[in-house]
Amino acid sequence: MDDQATRLRMLVEGKITKEDTMDSGRLQGSSQSMAYQPVSQGARVIAITSGKGGVGKTNLTVNLAIAMGKKGKRVVVVDADLGTANVDVLLGTSSRQTMMSLVNEGVELEDVLIRGPYGVSYISGGSGMEHAGELSTIQRQVIFNKLAGCDDWADIILVDTGAGVGKNVLDFIMASDEVVLVTTPEPTSLTDGYAVLKAYCSLGAQQPIRLVVNRVFDLMESHETANKLICTADKFLHMKLESLGFILDDNNMMRSVRKQVPIMAAYPDSLASKCIASLADSLLTGREQQVKMGWQGFLRKFFHNVR
Repeated sequence: MDDQATRLRMLVEGKITKEDTMDSGRLQGSSQSMAYQPVSQGARVIAITSGKGGVGKTNLTVNLAIAMGKKGKRVVVVDADLGTANVDVLLGTSSRQTMMSLVNEGVELEDVLIRGPYGVSYISGGSGMEHAGELSTIQRQVIFNKLAGCDDWADIILVDTGAGVGKNVLDFIMASDEVVLVTTPEPTSLTDGYAVLKAYCSLGAQQPIRLVVNRVFDLMESHETANKLICTADKFLHMKLESLGFILDDNNMMRSVRKQVPIMAAYPDSLASKCIASLADSLLTGREQQVKMGWQGFLRKFFHNVR
């Protein structure tokens, strides 16, 4: 697991050491594994994951990229959801080249790094990523060398993993610097979220992991939902889980999905957009999430209370 996690991390942010850069003829005759050295001041890599599908993980990833971009950060999204890669769909774009295309001669980073709308740059992992572990040493080095340039293109790399506790998902989680776990108040989502935490702990992971509760009615529901997972993780896993924040349930989110326009672009003043912008600020600054509900928040509470 450690070896594969290291390889996958290098797929996102690795650089080969100067001693290992050699001509292809010399490589062809070598069966020894290459020595790779991560960049000490490279891009910050954040995996965004969930225990089950349909909780808004990819939506959060894409909109976080937009929010961070507005704050002056260069962000690259790596669509590593191998089962249902949806970054293309949410952006209303398509990608003919994927990360695995880099193994082909003549395909460079700029060919697979798609400059999408709304300032979002992304790389599609594609179904071929399922076979990343089957690559030869030479093929891995080719991809590693080409992807190393991501450190020059991005300050932050957001890895949109698949849902659940499959091996590919856990490999991406283990390979990242930080992890954001997305859940909702639904009992099934909490149960599946806990399964991710349990698998995470069983692998001896040390990366910081923070929780985002999506589709909550108000701050109280957010706190209650987060505390359920936080207390359970502390009691049974002896794990310190931190809450990053929440996203209010907002009909504009579904409208934006149908329009294939991220909510930060389609409805920038919506409550969900304000929550995501605040989450981006928390990730960048470490400050606690602060969301001003405003008039929309007042109306939500008022009409809810007078039922």
